[in-house]
Order: sequence, then structure tokens, then C-alpha cells
Amino acid sequence: MNGEPRDVVRQIGVIAAACFMLIAAMVGTGLFGGTPVQDLQDGALDADGSYLAPATQAFSIWSVIYLGLIAYTVWQALPGQRTDERQRALGPWIAATMVLNGLWLVTAQFLTLPLTVLMIVVLLIALALTFRRAVVVAPPRGWVGRILIDGVTGLHLGWVTLATVANATAWLTQIGDPSWADAADLWGVAVLAVVAVIGVSIAALSGRLAPTLALTWGLSWLAVGRLADEPPSAVIGATAIVVALVILVAGVAFWLRSTREGRSGKGRIGARTAAGAPAAR
Repeated sequence: MNGEPRDVVRQIGVIAAACFMLIAAMVGTGLFGGTPVQDLQDGALDADGSYLAPATQAFSIWSVIYLGLIAYTVWQALPGQRTDERQRALGPWIAATMVLNGLWLVTAQFLTLPLTVLMIVVLLIALALTFRRAVVVAPPRGWVGRILIDGVTGLHLGWVTLATVANATAWLTQIGDPSWADAADLWGVAVLAVVAVIGVSIAALSGRLAPTLALTWGLSWLAVGRLADEPPSAVIGATAIVVALVILVAGVAFWLRSTREGRSGKGRIGARTAAGAPAAR
């Protein structure tokens, strides 16, 4: 249980990352007197900033993600988790995603819109690598780990996937010619088709439900935004509903398959281990 010095350093590092994320969130959202998020970058990041921005209600998912990350931080700091191999494999990665999460808000508050796009793309890549590592390199053991690592990281990944689309679209909307709006429906449908492919791929490769739920949530509110708010687009709104349903059905199907395989011991990871593959640390 005492572990090695690096185990204590890892636990402290995760706590420090979580503290930075929370402080950055308070600074970035204007809690200390700065500009509220909806007014940042001349309003480009608001719910009506682009055709692919979800309605305001969608952003409440951040509360769930933040609470999950805080719960993970407390749990991983317990003495019983100090020498856990899964914590060793994933703790630094999750800490990195928390730092990048905070940096995006600071970037949005103090720097430029193109830099927010760069920062959220880096965050998305970090989350994708972390989630892959959680699923393939360090398979879950126990329901607490499934919720606080796979579940929370999956929600974070699913939401940031859609947030990256919204952030990039907000930037393109700000720098683009007004005539681009004439092709908004066409480009919106094309981008949402790519989101559908990404969402189904994540579900197929991971067998986890959390990314599916986050994407479905965000797409549902994107549909609300286009059908009931500004800028209006019935085509994009309807497409968002269809894509949300496709991702949800596929996600549930792959999750059920993964659950059945796990119970029978025939899952991809279990089969690979049984075949003699070395256990990942």
C-alpha cells in the first residue's frame, strides 16, 4: 500500500491538476470579474454563435463532468489506490486532460478564438488517447473504476468531440464571408455526418456507453438550438436528431455486445490476454 515515491507524486499531481482546472474554470467563466463565457470572443462561443452550436441547456453537462473528475481525484488519492496498476497507467493522462480543460477556458478568456480551436483540438486528442488507454491498455476492474475512469472520461470525450465542432465552426463563422451562410445547411449536414461516423466508431471500438450519451445529449440540444433559436435551420436541426438517434442506437448495441462478451469471457481484451499477450501496465 505504501508504494513507490512516484505513486505519491502521481496522486499529488492529479490533485494539483484538478485544483488548476477548478481555478481556471472560475477565472475562465468570469467568476472573478472577467467576461462570462457566452460573451467571450465577441459572443462567438455563445449558443447562437454558429449553426453547429448546441442550445445553452446542453452546457450543463459540464457540471456532471466536473463532479465526476472531482470524485475521481478524491478516489485516486486514497491509500488503497496508490499502487493500483490502473491508476499508474491512467492517472497522469487524466491529469493532463484536466489541465488542458482549464487551459481552454483561460485561452477563451484572455487570448484569441483561433487559439481556443487549437487548444480544444489538443484536449480532444488527449481525451481520445486517455480513453483508448482506459479501454485497451488498462481494462476496468470494479464498478467504481468503470464509473469514475471509463464513465467520466467517456462523457468528457463525447462532449468535447461535439464542442470541438462547435468551437471550430464559431471561428469559421467569425472569419468567413457572410455569403457562406447560403451554404450553411449543406456544410452542416456534411459535418454532422462526420460526427455520426466518429460517434459510431467510438462505440464500436470501445464498447462503452458514456461517449454515446454525451454525444446524444449535445446533438439533441443542437437540434433544439436550430429549430427553436438563432440561427435557425430546419435542415441542420432535423439532421442532428437523426445523427443523435443513429449514435444512440449504435452505442447501445455495441455496449450490450461488449457486456455479453465480458460476461462470457470472450471480449477482445480477454481473448487477447488468453492468447498470451503480455499484460499492460
